Amino acid sequence: MPIYEYRCNKCKREFSKLFLNQKEIRRVKCKFCNGSNLTKLLSSFSVHQTEESRLSSFDTLKPRGDDFYKDSRNIGLWAKKKMKESGVDLGPQMDEIVEKGRTGKILEEYTK
Repeated sequence: MPIYEYRCNKCKREFSKLFLNQKEIRRVKCKFCNGSNLTKLLSSFSVHQTEESRLSSFDTLKPRGDDFYKDSRNIGLWAKKKMKESGVDLGPQMDEIVEKGRTGKILEEYTK
């Protein structure tokens, strides 16, 4: 059962429509003004990336906003990428420290 998004060319409003069968798609009308001159929109979507693909596409030189640094996962990703770019391999122990930092578990060790 697909959900499509449309923009009405008459009233300029956008809306989503759930279709229970294929025949309904041909008869769709604007839910606000009942107009039939509609433009089908491209729906937003997300893509899941592996840790390795996130790391390879991560740009450490790109300026980041404050929200970026509030997420400890981003800081860990930045640290891993910087080490890789510098040719530094501190082994699995460093990966473990970075992972603890990314998940917030590193604070648990120091607050006990």
